[in-house]
Amino acid sequence: MPSKVNASTPSARERLLAAADELFYSEGVQSVGIDRIVRKAGVAKASLYNLFGSKEQLVEAYLDARRVTTREQVERVLTRFRTPRERLLGVFDAQGQLFTEPDFNGCAHMTASAEVRHGSPVEGAADRYRLWVRTLFTDLAREAGVAAPEDLARQLHLLYDGAGVSARMDRDPSAATTARAAAAALFDAAVKHQELVDAGQ
Repeated sequence: MPSKVNASTPSARERLLAAADELFYSEGVQSVGIDRIVRKAGVAKASLYNLFGSKEQLVEAYLDARRVTTREQVERVLTRFRTPRERLLGVFDAQGQLFTEPDFNGCAHMTASAEVRHGSPVEGAADRYRLWVRTLFTDLAREAGVAAPEDLARQLHLLYDGAGVSARMDRDPSAATTARAAAAALFDAAVKHQELVDAGQ
């Protein structure tokens, strides 16, 4: 049976991902070299290649881990809401919390994908993140009974993206509040349209 010390000691993989998360997110994936990652993680360079194969695959793993963390944060916030409308708009409340974090530096997936070649595994990680956001909005819109949930989800996804860019570029955390108000208007219009359709008008 492992000791408590060993059980709580981060593995080499965990240390590499933690170092990658801190350095890649604050400085960019191209400006941070492998040597800095392994030095900060306190592991041998061979360990990085054994675990991830390449820097590109480390970046992919870092982004996938960011997606999981973001999803968990959003899901925690959404547990506070009861109605479909509140839950859908609550996504922007969760986004606003991310914007106020001291180390907020924009969307990691957007930044990383802009720095790599087309077809890179990094693009795959960014695609998985975007699919999660779109699916979240689609599921919440469908739960609310909107007739065309995919269409509303695309609109809300644009607001979500725009809020992220504004929060980073303008250094304005309140961008999430503005996006939330616009999302409320879009949602209410979609519900009103559905009511008219159902009434045969």
